[in-house]
Amino acid sequence: MPLDITFLGHAGFLLSDGSHTIAIDPFLTDNPVAVHKPADITCDYIALTHGHADHMGDSVRIAKANDATIVAAFEICNYAGSQGVSKVEPGNPGGKIMTPFGFIALTQAFHSSSYDGVYMGMPCGVIVNMAGVTFYHCGDTCLFSDMKLIGEMYGVDVAAIPAGDRFTMGPEQAAKAAEFIKPKVAIPIHWGTWPLLTNDVSGFAPAGVEVKTMQAGDTYRHG
Repeated sequence: MPLDITFLGHAGFLLSDGSHTIAIDPFLTDNPVAVHKPADITCDYIALTHGHADHMGDSVRIAKANDATIVAAFEICNYAGSQGVSKVEPGNPGGKIMTPFGFIALTQAFHSSSYDGVYMGMPCGVIVNMAGVTFYHCGDTCLFSDMKLIGEMYGVDVAAIPAGDRFTMGPEQAAKAAEFIKPKVAIPIHWGTWPLLTNDVSGFAPAGVEVKTMQAGDTYRHG
């Protein structure tokens, strides 16, 4: 069964198998490259990598509108509940949360995580298993060698890897991350949104991995 992967811009995605849809880091309002509005998003689940505004984005609004379940670090789920989100599935790195379409697992990432000055738990990467495809959103992170282990453990098909530099890996380090993970396809994310982030990811050229550079609104079908 194919998996439709729609890029929302910056670091956001929609993944759909035709029956279920999960949004990852749906930052749309105030996103200068986004083509979707929060009201355009229909989903069953929302996975959040960490608590920064450019990742939390419109998650609470979208969750309420869709009666969707937020999957994230324990502290983020507590916050979402305090904002009126009725369905949350808290986790932490190393854990797996079973879903009707497969599972969502949280991995480690090296970054920070706070929202409006409140600590939002450990930053995470997100593994989504849907339609027989394993999608790894690395979250905001530097390069770390355990990416090799994550790739081996989950058999990653598609990896979304930050390549914008300054706050995450730059293109060359992101390429090394892709070589560690060894997905079939790698998508550079978290670049070009603002002037502080690099607008050139030509250095994202991992050996042995197909690269798909997506623009906001693009959909790629895998499988």
